[in-house]
Amino acid sequence: MSPCLKVGLVYNEEEPTSCINIPLLYTKNIMKKLLENLGLVDYYDKKLTLHTVLQIDKTSITDVPVQSLSDLPWLFLKRLMMLQRTARSVKCSSSDGTEDSEWDDDQENESDCPQSVNPLDILTAVFLCSDSFLQQEIIIKMSMCQFAVPLLLPNTDKNQITLMLWAMRDIVKKYRPHSLLDPSAFVEERIALSELPLVSFVRLGRCNISKSEILNKLLSNPQQYTDTFVHFNMDCGNISKKISDGLVEMAWYLPCGNENIDVFPEPVAIANLRGDIQSFETQYTFLCEASTAVFVFFESQLLDSQLISVPSQKSMPQLFFVGDSNNNSIKATVSKLSLKKSNFIFKAKQNDADFVGKIQSKLQDAIKNNDHKISVVHLAEIARKLGILVDEDTEECQRAKARADEITSNINDIVQFKKEELPLQGEILMKLAKLDKEECRMKKVGDKSVEDYKNELQIEKRKLREEQNETGISVTMSCFIRGISTPEKAYFLKWMRINLENHSHEVLPQLRELYKQKCQDICGNKTEIAELDKKISDSSLGVEHFIREMSQLYEAAVLLPDALYQKQLEHLPKLCAQLLLDGFSLELVDGDSSNIPEKWITSVFSELNTLVEPKNKIMVVTVLGVQSSGKSTLLNTMFGVQFAVSSGRCTRGAFIQLIKVTEERKAELHCDYIVIIDTEGLKSPELAQLDNSYEHDNELATLVVGLSDVTIVNIAMENSTEMKDILQIIVHAFLRMEEIGKKHTCLFVHQNVADVSAHVSNMRDRKFLLEQLDEMTQAAAKMENKLEFKKFTDLMNYDTETGDHYIPGLWHGNPPMAPVSIGYSESVYALKKHIMDIFKYYKPSTINEFLKWTKDLWTAVKFEKFIFSFRNSLVADAYMKLCTEYNSWDWTLRKQMHTWALKAETKILNYGKFKKECTVEDVHCHLLREAECVLSKGQDEMIDKIQSYYEQGEGHVELVESYRQDFINSAKSLKTELSNSVTRKLDAALSRRNGMMKVEGIIKTYMDTMEEKVLDLLKDCREKKSDMSDSMLDGAFEKMWQETVRTLSYTGFQPQDIMTRVFHHLRNNLQPRGSSMAQRLDKVKDLHNQGYGKFVVPKGNFLSKIWNAQKNKRVEEMSENLIKDCSEFVKTKRNCKDDYDDTYIREILNMIDEKLKAHEDLELKEDFELSLKLHICGFASREFQSIHNQFIEENNPRTALENLKTTYHSDFIDLYRERDQCQKKADEFMSNCLKPALERYMSEKLGMEMADKMVIGENSAIFGTRTTFQISVLKNLLAESKFETYLHFIASYEYFVKKFIFDKVKEHFTAENRMIKLEEELLNKVISEITQAIKESEQNSKKNDIKGFIENICNKLESRLVFPKDAVDKISTLNNANQKKFTEFLLCSVKDMDESLKAGFQARDFQNKIDSLQTKPQDMLFNRVWGCGKQCPFCKAPCEAGGEAHAKHFVSVHRPEGLGRCRFDNSKKLVTDICTSLVHSDISFKCRDTKDQWHKYKEYSKIYPDWQIDPDSSIEASAYWKYVMAEFNEQFANEYDAKPADIPSYWKKITKTQVEESLK
Repeated sequence: MSPCLKVGLVYNEEEPTSCINIPLLYTKNIMKKLLENLGLVDYYDKKLTLHTVLQIDKTSITDVPVQSLSDLPWLFLKRLMMLQRTARSVKCSSSDGTEDSEWDDDQENESDCPQSVNPLDILTAVFLCSDSFLQQEIIIKMSMCQFAVPLLLPNTDKNQITLMLWAMRDIVKKYRPHSLLDPSAFVEERIALSELPLVSFVRLGRCNISKSEILNKLLSNPQQYTDTFVHFNMDCGNISKKISDGLVEMAWYLPCGNENIDVFPEPVAIANLRGDIQSFETQYTFLCEASTAVFVFFESQLLDSQLISVPSQKSMPQLFFVGDSNNNSIKATVSKLSLKKSNFIFKAKQNDADFVGKIQSKLQDAIKNNDHKISVVHLAEIARKLGILVDEDTEECQRAKARADEITSNINDIVQFKKEELPLQGEILMKLAKLDKEECRMKKVGDKSVEDYKNELQIEKRKLREEQNETGISVTMSCFIRGISTPEKAYFLKWMRINLENHSHEVLPQLRELYKQKCQDICGNKTEIAELDKKISDSSLGVEHFIREMSQLYEAAVLLPDALYQKQLEHLPKLCAQLLLDGFSLELVDGDSSNIPEKWITSVFSELNTLVEPKNKIMVVTVLGVQSSGKSTLLNTMFGVQFAVSSGRCTRGAFIQLIKVTEERKAELHCDYIVIIDTEGLKSPELAQLDNSYEHDNELATLVVGLSDVTIVNIAMENSTEMKDILQIIVHAFLRMEEIGKKHTCLFVHQNVADVSAHVSNMRDRKFLLEQLDEMTQAAAKMENKLEFKKFTDLMNYDTETGDHYIPGLWHGNPPMAPVSIGYSESVYALKKHIMDIFKYYKPSTINEFLKWTKDLWTAVKFEKFIFSFRNSLVADAYMKLCTEYNSWDWTLRKQMHTWALKAETKILNYGKFKKECTVEDVHCHLLREAECVLSKGQDEMIDKIQSYYEQGEGHVELVESYRQDFINSAKSLKTELSNSVTRKLDAALSRRNGMMKVEGIIKTYMDTMEEKVLDLLKDCREKKSDMSDSMLDGAFEKMWQETVRTLSYTGFQPQDIMTRVFHHLRNNLQPRGSSMAQRLDKVKDLHNQGYGKFVVPKGNFLSKIWNAQKNKRVEEMSENLIKDCSEFVKTKRNCKDDYDDTYIREILNMIDEKLKAHEDLELKEDFELSLKLHICGFASREFQSIHNQFIEENNPRTALENLKTTYHSDFIDLYRERDQCQKKADEFMSNCLKPALERYMSEKLGMEMADKMVIGENSAIFGTRTTFQISVLKNLLAESKFETYLHFIASYEYFVKKFIFDKVKEHFTAENRMIKLEEELLNKVISEITQAIKESEQNSKKNDIKGFIENICNKLESRLVFPKDAVDKISTLNNANQKKFTEFLLCSVKDMDESLKAGFQARDFQNKIDSLQTKPQDMLFNRVWGCGKQCPFCKAPCEAGGEAHAKHFVSVHRPEGLGRCRFDNSKKLVTDICTSLVHSDISFKCRDTKDQWHKYKEYSKIYPDWQIDPDSSIEASAYWKYVMAEFNEQFANEYDAKPADIPSYWKKITKTQVEESLK
């Protein structure tokens, strides 16, 4: 073979010529103008970042036609990030294609359309304005699209050329050269490191042949043409280039291993120089030095140029000349320069196929004849010698590289390296994760005490953490932490990733390929597959392993406060949060140990929240699917993110990345960031069995579905059979989330479906899929015991029309030379738009809420506690908010009805006193109907408020959707309760009024008679001529009085035998108890001997045989408290001064029955019930008889008349002497009518007002909901920390609470004179109304009609004040007062009364005031926070559920059972186990409810279906009561006659501060 010609440019070796041989000023101006036109001028110095490009802005999901040049770079980047092959074809919608000369590479065409830019200019401009990380990402995406990438980037502004080595570092290619002996073998490596022959294509002068188009054909299989290089015939390819001449692009031909498809059998790199080599000598010299062969497309006139001469000895490429046609001039030059004819290729009249074939043949020969190969890394060395810049030569990049190399250079064996340098993961972490789950699941507790077993696990975990701490930070980790703490951390992490992947590429690709092959036959290769999976896991080493090690260092340091490295690690969470913001992904779930480092994640997210606040609203997208189904690629294409992509099981666990949403899109999407979660592929059941990963997959799916707003289920059609099994996992996850109210959107993505009619033709498949999903939903619902879920759409928002996306295969043709298919990127774009549309209708979470969800979901996952038992803190918060709202609506209606009932009662009690239109029964019926209307309206308003609260979506209300009906039922229940209360009140008022009307009638008759007699006497006395002395008048009056009284007949009340009536009611109450009770009652003749002294619990066989002193004590306490309550009730009735009514005894018997029902667990027998009822009815009946007798005596008409004798006498004397009665009568009206009525009103109204102040004032936090009340009580106890107080709380909860409430009321109202202020406020309101009534009555009454005037006043005030009829009537009689003067005096009297009452407020003590109230504020508050009164069946903690009609009872803080007197049979030691731990253990219990049969705690709901006890074994669970029991263990044991409990050691370490935190 003849020696090749060495041809090159003449240049001075010592001093390279100018890099770009074009007038500098001219090119600077051109470049500046172009950047301005493209809107990139701001980014030339301050570079564009990947973070900016990826953020969701107005163009991300809209297809508005491009109107200006400034939109072109963004459209290019948007399309490129979405892997659209049309990325380079960007132009303004207004630009027309302009015809241009064939010499497109050189000629400046003045007729260029101003609205068009050559794609290469856009590319060059974008690269010049991008930072190095964005350049890297652009080149990766270009490479995937099979676009040529920039190798040498010209910068005409600075007259520089840059070699893009760093930018190419991330390209990884996989190919199969024909020279590999093993047909299944392949090469996978970073293309920048690949030693390949480089063939360059350049142009000399102008040539009629389009070099780039020929190159595209050269690299393409005829059946798979790709526009690798931009050419003249592409969109805007004909527009003259402004700044991209001098650009050298690079592409690679990589064989797939199939001889029928491959153009070249071995890989080859192709370089293409844009522009004429006459202008770009440096680039040409560089290519000559680096290339195996150079093809020069020449203009025939220039071949004779001095440029063709012997070059430097350094370059030895074979030179080929490509021309349009041969002619004599060329032949002469060839002869003259002694060039070989075989190095010339002419197109002449050949078609393109033959011409390209010729070039291919020459190229292959050149490669065969010259084994010169070079990598991009080595090209950098040539570049530096020629004065060409290398992009990675920047100082910070090199510093970061040195740091990364320092770490990775020590890696010889990955497995060994991980053991030595990353020791905190691996075995230790696996053990910790298992212990964590065992602590929740209690599968191996056996017959040990749950708390002791948990203590053992805690100790074991602590030992492992201590071991981690002692191991400390390895040298490698110290280097890594230093590396990410530097300003160049982004470079450092990228270098780490590159270096680590380079190491992995030596092992992993082959392992993964083998794994894939073995999986074809799972049954035959079980062991090998399991071993391979472990090998892949062990041989994987990425940056995530270093971050994982960091998280474990942090976890250990946080747990052990005296950890050596704590200070050194404090800044790490903030660093990681910053990395997340910068676009790096963070490992959420460690896929190897199936664990979440909670403290680490909490700190990172807290720091993240601090960094972005208040812009902390997020939406979450997750993808789930079978392994190797293209999930990561889907996310990367959709959002431009950078999740690890490779064949085989690559992503392990779950990773998250943040995408920023710009301000302009925020209003529409309602969020600041989109969180993308990429998960490892779920395994098919067959594969899952091999390494027990089914549980791991199930956990992972549940977690990410729970966190997501949109879940994409990725189905690759070739894996559809496996997918059915995987779907079961996903359906279970959806079912769990729906149960807690998180019903979000599910989208199915069917990959590798290319048919244009896929959506229509797959309608049958979609229907079939939905049927399968429905079947799975029913199966899952059956397993989870939630049979109400019948369809998949019950769980998720899934629409068969819009919920499925069909996406063609990723590659258009056969890789590695296949570009991404246009169909793929377009379909993914459509999916992205759909997801963004979904977001518009969702409410975002905050970062802190996302963190709470993560932690609580993970806790649920660890417990395997799904379905109804899942209550996380966000759910609890949402429930608390709803309870608070509901309680405020409940209170408003109660207050409204209390005010209404008071007015209605007053109306009945005033009936017939001043006007009589209908019967009192009619008034009563009318008021009951009105009450029903008011209550129905109130109930409807409450239900509307509940519904609108849910519809507005405030406070994550979707999470408590399942409680909606409970609260609606509670509103209905409240209406019934208030209706019954109002009815009882009005019935009692009617009964009282009917009784009084008869007496009032008699008294009125007596008074009329007496008035007539007094007036007759007055007339007689006046007719006597002489003045009568006072003694004569007294004698005459006394004689008249005695004679008149003798004539009056007595028809007053007849006394009744109340004790017999009470006994009759007792008999009726006990009648349903059966014959044995009747026989016992027959022995009791009456109640006369009952109820004396202290009640003694009978010693007979009235309790179950299982009896002990503890129960006896409880029975005594319960009896004493009940008797005390009944005494209080009787006392209240005595203070009312009303007659006895049978409702009184019915109320008492009802109180006794409710109390006995609440203490069913004491198994009290009939004898006890009878003894207790006889005792209470005995003393109550005597009191009621006394009340009745007192009422008869006080309301005897004769007595009433006698009481008025002095007044009649006084009036008689005044009238005779003609004295002015105004002052006297005014005082009488004030003291006998207004003041008693006002005092009664105050006693009725004040209690409610006090309670209202407690509910809505500064104490609202305490009385807001039952849970907040409980927490306040517990805080109070903790502050006092006295054993006696705790004992009282546990043993007599109800009475403790009543006292606590009373103390709070007293504390509030005795401070700052609040009680007096409230009394005065209330009094001022009524005094104002009285004054107003007096003034209005004066204007409306006839002149000097005092009787009418007084009745007018009473009428105006009758809805508020109850006036005593006899007193009003008396003032109206024998009255000669002047009305005007009477009014003046009356107003003065009212003022005096005001002052007198206010002085009384100051004088009376608090207790005295409270005793006089008809409605006690503490009782109203007690009813508000007491709730249903049910107690946990195990530890007796009270239910805290909101509303009255809740479906399930629950308690937020359970107690150790020993505090409820529970002890072990054998040892007599108090029990430390807590309900929340027991219900998730395999331990059993037995009691009366289980009929003394053993029953598993975890199946407690079968025995107690109304209770919901959430399993929780964390230290924080019931930390409060653990602390209390540990603190007072000895005292409780003494009190309960038991031995002290064996307190788990970690209980003793719980501090008061931790307890206070746990209550929050």
